[in-house]
Amino acid sequence: MIKSIFLSISALLFFQISLAQTQLKLPALVSDNMVLQQSTEISIWGWAEDNNSVKILPSWTQVPVSVKVNNSGKWKASLNTPVAGGPYTIALSSSNESIVLKNVMIGEVWLASGQSNMEMPIKGYRSEPINGNNELILNSKNSNIRMFTVARNSSKDPQEDCDGSWKISSPENTLDFSAVGYVFAQKLNRALNVPIGIIHSSWGGTPVEAWTQKSALNSSVSEQEQSTFNYNRSSTKREQDAPSQLFNGMIHPVLDYSIKGVIWYQGESNRNHPEVYQKTFPLMISNWRALWKNDSLPFYYVQIAPYGRYSGEVNSALLRESQLKTLDLLPHVGMAVTLDIGEYQSIHPAEKTKVGERLSYWALAKDYNIQGIGYSGPIYKSHKIDGEKILVSFDHAPMGLSSYEQPLDQFEIAGPDRVFYPGKATILKGGQVAVSAPQVKEPKAVRYGWSNYIKGTLYNTFGLPASS
Repeated sequence: MIKSIFLSISALLFFQISLAQTQLKLPALVSDNMVLQQSTEISIWGWAEDNNSVKILPSWTQVPVSVKVNNSGKWKASLNTPVAGGPYTIALSSSNESIVLKNVMIGEVWLASGQSNMEMPIKGYRSEPINGNNELILNSKNSNIRMFTVARNSSKDPQEDCDGSWKISSPENTLDFSAVGYVFAQKLNRALNVPIGIIHSSWGGTPVEAWTQKSALNSSVSEQEQSTFNYNRSSTKREQDAPSQLFNGMIHPVLDYSIKGVIWYQGESNRNHPEVYQKTFPLMISNWRALWKNDSLPFYYVQIAPYGRYSGEVNSALLRESQLKTLDLLPHVGMAVTLDIGEYQSIHPAEKTKVGERLSYWALAKDYNIQGIGYSGPIYKSHKIDGEKILVSFDHAPMGLSSYEQPLDQFEIAGPDRVFYPGKATILKGGQVAVSAPQVKEPKAVRYGWSNYIKGTLYNTFGLPASS
């Protein structure tokens, strides 16, 4: 009797396993309510019975696409998408099963990634609010904004799928979604009047090396540099900090999904080794571009905000400088500056709406050719010594500079001894600032916002702050 029961259970398990292997299955990203990138060739992929075939028929065309399932049970099809619109359906069928994807929109798709400041939901963290979040939530009902959150997953091996589902923007769905990601999507939707899909994949407190493919790190980062990685020098080993763990679990499953570009908010966890971040951050960008097979994939990132409780006098300033230098190292990148919204007591600034807006300006100006808007804050261009003053010139200030009637007290100036003193700063015409100090008669160097915590007050006339 026991033997008979055992054989019956074994047969049932075998049947279930066999059935699972033959089922037509799609990844979580390819599902109802998704947004597909418009006017391009996109991929639809999944799993089915070995050596079977899968037929795909989108409702925007009358011509089906058929693909063979490989020996591993995987298949991938290429489809050409129309201009923005919808809703559409996509019918998929194999020899023994069919699936119909419903309420599919065509529009613009972006990936939002990083650590806790990107992950921070519209409802905020405990005792750390998001300014204006009640209005954001109240006005978030919009069927043309779709959101997908990749579930946290730290993995030693590249994963083929992730957990998550597409949500239509509404008060109940936006509450827990990335505030920066949502505001970015909202601004694009309002400006472009097309559906926007935003895929959010973040994990708080994690370093850039965790988001980078292992082969890229091993080929480009020395053993000495890798010894500075958070996981390698920490006595408390957090799996999610280990090199490539989050790339494997949270980026690799997304790589076949066609995206327009990436927004990124991260860096705080790499502040202790800004010189290594200067290499690993551009490396990650280039690595992702190679894997998405797009050398010009737009990548817009947030320069970390000032914060008063960092250890070390200028670690944050040095990390911000590393991020600034990335603008000169790679094409098709942009940086949203947050020097004016940092908080002394909280590493999570409440002004997430401004962050999302500033990222959107880069995309709207550079990728959607919206004319007339400012997209970058003032960026240091050059300086000239003029007697006992230094004249500092800035790019991205076509109509000049302003402090909006706030004190401009974040400049410092030094002589040959390189001892810096607080500078008196005066805004001049033509995007210049004159800096002097009574202690410095022979000026040689000048700097702005060179501190872990600073409240930046230098802007262009579009209201965008200057970088330190």
